[in-house]
Amino acid sequence: MTKDIVILVTGFLSAALLFLGTINVYFEWFTQDSINAFGVLLGAGLALGGALYGVYKNTYAMTRKARKQAEELERKGLK
Repeated sequence: MTKDIVILVTGFLSAALLFLGTINVYFEWFTQDSINAFGVLLGAGLALGGALYGVYKNTYAMTRKARKQAEELERKGLK
């Protein structure tokens, strides 16, 4: 799913680049290389976000409710 989001965003930016080129509007910083670099950055950011969310959801020390749940699991011998 992450790859699909990156492909959609970079595809939209590429289409915008072609459209602007058709009407003779050019920006020095808006090139195919900058779009590709943004795609790599977006993919890395989404992967980092997913990893951080996984760590947050699997850590029992973040909230009071999670600590109580961890204590209950230890008491029942499930952790």
